[in-house]
Amino acid sequence: MSDSGADKAPDVQQPTVQLPNVHVRAEVLVQALPHMQRYDEEVVVIKYGGHAMGDRAAAEDFAEDIVLLEQSGLKPVVVHGGGPQIGRMLDRLGIKSEFREGLRVTDEATVEVVEMVLAGSINKQIVGWISAEGGKAIGLCGKDGNMVRARRAARTVVDPDSHIERQLDLGLVGEPEHVDRTVLDAVLKAELIPVLAPVAVGADNQTYNVNADTFAGAIAGAMRAKRLLLLTDVPGVLDKNKTLIPELSIEDCRRLIADGTITAGMIPKIETCIYALEQGVEAVVILDGKVPHAVLLELFTDYGAGTLIRRS
Repeated sequence: MSDSGADKAPDVQQPTVQLPNVHVRAEVLVQALPHMQRYDEEVVVIKYGGHAMGDRAAAEDFAEDIVLLEQSGLKPVVVHGGGPQIGRMLDRLGIKSEFREGLRVTDEATVEVVEMVLAGSINKQIVGWISAEGGKAIGLCGKDGNMVRARRAARTVVDPDSHIERQLDLGLVGEPEHVDRTVLDAVLKAELIPVLAPVAVGADNQTYNVNADTFAGAIAGAMRAKRLLLLTDVPGVLDKNKTLIPELSIEDCRRLIADGTITAGMIPKIETCIYALEQGVEAVVILDGKVPHAVLLELFTDYGAGTLIRRS
């Protein structure tokens, strides 16, 4: 009987597996392992702000990073800003906004909008992004559980002509005076991701608008965080040739402020970094939040994504 081939099993096209690609991905995971071990069970505070917040794709990348950190054994704490969103809401409501020395003057009407936008819409939006990526986040502000007590911010300016120093009245702009970590400890113990809006209350029971960088520095210091990451709109600290400086000490920072290399809005960020380091944070990183997965690049690879600042 001839073999006609009728009883043969049909040829099945096997799927092509891109083995080199798979191997590269496995190698990336192996290289990340020592970094994951370094941060295991450690608190990392991430200040999320700048224009990256307004980009949906960047926001989703950020949420993925935060969920991956938590799943990898870290304890991420997110602090967010929201200046542009506050400005747009004030415009919609017809409330005029004034800036002095780069800080928004905050009166009674403005602080109500600040609290509504920061502790309301923005905070819950970030919680939603993290939840969409499979994380369990909870939105809070400094007023919850008396987490952050603030005092009226004290700022002085020097008149360029008379060289006389005068007090700058910023209204209800506050600075952290005390952080009670009770609520944060409970949230982290429950394996939830806290998302914090920088709104706090004073001893006078007044609500204060706190700069997000300053708020994040106070939280990181109180939590003795392993890292404080400040996501910004610039690559990090730049020298006078606009080249990224990969690493600095506190002494370096003070020298660069004195010689005019660090200027304008970078000065308060650096002051926050110095404060956090002096409170026990191991290191602070200023990095570009517009870079995709900047947080993972900084924490889980050998390639830093910004400027690392240490005590010495």
